[in-house]
Amino acid sequence: MNERQVRMGEIFGYAFKNDALLEEALTTPSYRMTCPKAKDNQRLEFLGDAVLDFLAADQLFASCPGDSEGPLTVKRTHMVSSPALCAAAVRHGLGARLRRNKGAAPLPDNAKTYADAVEAILGAAWLDGGLAAARQVFAALELGAGAETSPWADNPKGALQERSQAMTPTRAPHYRLVKTTGTSDKPVFFVEVSVEGIGTAQGSGTTKQAAEAHAAAELLRRLGA
Repeated sequence: MNERQVRMGEIFGYAFKNDALLEEALTTPSYRMTCPKAKDNQRLEFLGDAVLDFLAADQLFASCPGDSEGPLTVKRTHMVSSPALCAAAVRHGLGARLRRNKGAAPLPDNAKTYADAVEAILGAAWLDGGLAAARQVFAALELGAGAETSPWADNPKGALQERSQAMTPTRAPHYRLVKTTGTSDKPVFFVEVSVEGIGTAQGSGTTKQAAEAHAAAELLRRLGA
């Protein structure tokens, strides 16, 4: 990408009308060590996380008409995972565009800084050009294939069980119903899964099984699986 394109605020195939939004999205928290008054990308990351979840759900709903809520939720979790976002960032050479503290070492390909910046860019695109702009950025990321090829997309509980059993000493996931909301005919279950030495995560669904699968997928996502 040449200097003129950078000045015009083009990234992931989208040209920003407000370059300041893109600059903010590319400004990592560490940059404030160099420029304390700079506005970092954490607020935009918060917004972009929600935009990403929506766009991933929308794409999967359209592309997987035979899937029920459980498989769709698991595929979305993998699609928006940190490894998937980092891979997209590296493919697009995002590292060269990030504003980081002076003298910072090169980022490893799996650095969470990449995933945070991608979400921030989505949030910035939403503010700059609405849904159409966010869709354009999302399409350029090409996250869909990862959800289909995930080794645990169809059975996250089984994958988490295998990972737990491979530990020394052997562990096992424990699922706990946290709460139930909704109505008697349309309940929503919230489940927490925990594995000693790995951590905890929560998931939700209209059945306990779907909630457990979501929780297992979320814990796997956090582990970078």
